[in-house]
Amino acid sequence: MSFLKRRLVELELNPPRVLAMGFGGLILIGAILLNLPVASKTGESIGFLNALFTSASAVCVTGLVVVNTGEFWSLFGQIVIIILIQMGGLGFMTMATLVALILGKKITLKERLIIKEQLNQETMSGLVKLTKYVILATFSIEGIGAILLSTRFIPAYGFAKGVWFSIFHSISAFCNAGFDIIGSSMVPFVGDIVVILTISFLIIIGGLGFSVYIDISKNKKLVRLSLHSKLVLAITLILIVTGMILFYLIEWDNPATLYPLNVKDRILASFFQSVVPRTAGFNSVDISKLEDTSVFIIIILMFIGGSPGSTAGGIKTTTFGAIILTTLTVIKGNKDVVAYKKRIPQEIIYRSLAIASVGVFLVTVVSLILTLSEDATFLDLLFETTSAFGTVGLTRGVTPNLSNFGKVLIILTMYSGRVGPLTMAFAFAKRQKNNSSSYRYSEGNILVG
Repeated sequence: MSFLKRRLVELELNPPRVLAMGFGGLILIGAILLNLPVASKTGESIGFLNALFTSASAVCVTGLVVVNTGEFWSLFGQIVIIILIQMGGLGFMTMATLVALILGKKITLKERLIIKEQLNQETMSGLVKLTKYVILATFSIEGIGAILLSTRFIPAYGFAKGVWFSIFHSISAFCNAGFDIIGSSMVPFVGDIVVILTISFLIIIGGLGFSVYIDISKNKKLVRLSLHSKLVLAITLILIVTGMILFYLIEWDNPATLYPLNVKDRILASFFQSVVPRTAGFNSVDISKLEDTSVFIIIILMFIGGSPGSTAGGIKTTTFGAIILTTLTVIKGNKDVVAYKKRIPQEIIYRSLAIASVGVFLVTVVSLILTLSEDATFLDLLFETTSAFGTVGLTRGVTPNLSNFGKVLIILTMYSGRVGPLTMAFAFAKRQKNNSSSYRYSEGNILVG
């Protein structure tokens, strides 16, 4: 077999590599479209690097932008962006499956393997049915969100503009993208319960993961849910409530954020700013004016992100939960890591530690490199890098001022964060075909701590 044929066979048998290259191809197509003069309101091309940055941010459902989305992009440009967000949020294989189902084509074994990897499933059983459910649930939830938002956006912006704003922001919120075409995110609606809660719950639902929806719809009662669903729901609730309380206590007397607001609006803003770091870069207060303590808390929330199999990024809630549970187990001196009377397998613990370690390494290295090329404080650069890795989209004003080198670095970070550090490693590293050795090395002891 020739070298080229051998490489093609390896590609077909490596779903993570296909997944990584698929996202890369989608980003490139988006960049070409956004680079067209028709994509901007001025009729001038934005330049390929800026188009590539915007496309990567949309496909990776991040929300970091080099220009104001509402002011710079034409209707064509905005439509391209929202399609990229939808395809990036659902995954290109899910969208490809939708097209195949419409055309009546069969889903091959190779395609099922890629879908399995994309949706983070353990088995290939019922994958096509799951994909149909994902597509139907996504469009239904986004439709409901758009209807609710239209009750506020139509009176504020007129019928046509209000409908478009409702559709765009509903998709952007559910896909955890954070792109806005209002021009100042949700700041004008900081005290609007309908807008803030609709956007918040779209973000939360989008970040839970499709397998959790199915589990809830099947089992109804909390006690019957799988261990995965219980951990996702518990950790999500803890992070949102904890973040909300801390944000309120830290920012309540900050004249640039919460202090000018009444109590109801402060609570609403605190809740919103606790939800959005779960990988959706909207904001209802000025992020650049936050206290440093709040900034660091948001960095932690962005790094954790949403849940597996969802539209969110970060190391994921269950990864964080597994690490915390392992730490508590070691402190207590127990042998097994247990949650809800279920033992968590050791390979899950290893995988969680690997994901977190790779994430910390990537964010740290990129942040340190950016300090050499960008004119900004380390805290702001760490915030920017974590936002890119967690596919969040929040920024403290760094993005528009990035150098070309900085933009390339952030593009790669967004891409790594969306595809996943371990998926990237599995996709491009040579792995042994047979990991089961016939022998094991003798044990050696080291001192830690």
